[in-house]
Amino acid sequence: MPAAERRQSPVDGAVQEEESRRMKFAVKAWSKNGRARVGVLQLSSSSSCGHGGPPEKVIEIDTPALLLTTRKGLPAFIPPDHLSSLPDSRLLQFSPMHFMEGPNLKTISNIGGVHQLLGLHGYGFVALPRDSILSLPECNSSNKHGASFETPCGRFLVKPLEYMKMISSMKPDLWVSLADEVSASVSAKRNKVSVDRTIRWLDDCISLKSTDGALFGSIVGGCSIEDRQHCAQEVAKRNVSGYYIGGFGLGDSIDERSTLLHAVTDCLPKEKPRQVCGLGLPEEVLQGIAAGVDLFDSMYIYHLTLGGFALIFPLDVQCKHVSDPQLSAMASDHTKINLKATVYRKDASPIVDGCNCYTCQNHTKAYINHLLNVHEMLAQTLLEIHNTHHYLAFFCLIREAITEGKFEQLRQNFIESRRDHLLAASLSCMS
Repeated sequence: MPAAERRQSPVDGAVQEEESRRMKFAVKAWSKNGRARVGVLQLSSSSSCGHGGPPEKVIEIDTPALLLTTRKGLPAFIPPDHLSSLPDSRLLQFSPMHFMEGPNLKTISNIGGVHQLLGLHGYGFVALPRDSILSLPECNSSNKHGASFETPCGRFLVKPLEYMKMISSMKPDLWVSLADEVSASVSAKRNKVSVDRTIRWLDDCISLKSTDGALFGSIVGGCSIEDRQHCAQEVAKRNVSGYYIGGFGLGDSIDERSTLLHAVTDCLPKEKPRQVCGLGLPEEVLQGIAAGVDLFDSMYIYHLTLGGFALIFPLDVQCKHVSDPQLSAMASDHTKINLKATVYRKDASPIVDGCNCYTCQNHTKAYINHLLNVHEMLAQTLLEIHNTHHYLAFFCLIREAITEGKFEQLRQNFIESRRDHLLAASLSCMS
């Protein structure tokens, strides 16, 4: 009998009650005539209990929210003592696959999970197999037994039982069920297989899970509206606390993504949170929020930082980008600047005037340019602090716009401004 048709056992009821205590979500405001929404996600982290850690702590996250992408639980370049200086940065996302090279699961479990391992008790941890940076789905190597992932340690086939052992040892606050995520180029037959496997693995994860952490059910379906809707409808029948919309950022087109996102969220209950992976650009985030998505990853920040780029787009509802010939040469889309460029070698100004992040308050473009050119890792630290701070402020702006009924205005102004600058840059190159 399918899991969705089973009667709830006393054990299932106890698990559901424990999950509702550990995680609560409420929608506070909706956009005018739209699906964008502001909510509050509340986590009660108790993973440290019994291991000598601090008592249970309640963490509140305003949504739409940005999850900080990490490597083994910490951002790639931001040290732990700087995390508290970032606004609204209480959710850290990691992939259990990163820990395959050590420490081992038994050690992590004995320590008390990722909260105890990292000493970060005031933060919520979200575990999912894919992270879009170091743990990428390899659909051609996945099979009926498990999902395949490319990692820095090689390719791994992860079965539901092995995955659940990882989750039980790491004790995250939220975790995503194992999914067979495929690229946009696969055949219709392979796409349907990915949906069937993902639903089956969700049932396996539910049957194998303990009471630790709230479960987000994975939804896949590639570029097929019918497969996406079927998967969403099936997952919505299961006993899950929220939803993970997967399969994006794997060759799909931004033009067709809005239709796919709306098709999925139409099938999901409004009272539960939705997370998506693979939407990083500002316009992609706005597209996801317009469809009713609540949680996003920050892999965009990681890639910007590695490339030496700093975010500079304006943080107001008008979103009118500054017209500056110098910026046109360095960043044609007017959202970022390349601080490796020689034009910044003697620039004594901060990255963004008025920005109150640690980097802008203490350092100049010239200094970061120097650090980048001598390959000093402090450059990435300062850039990731600024980029994360700037993007978190962008999410704060979005929440305010939704509450004030100005979200569509913000979105249209941002997209139109980007389009105008891209057109101007292309005409400049042609002349």
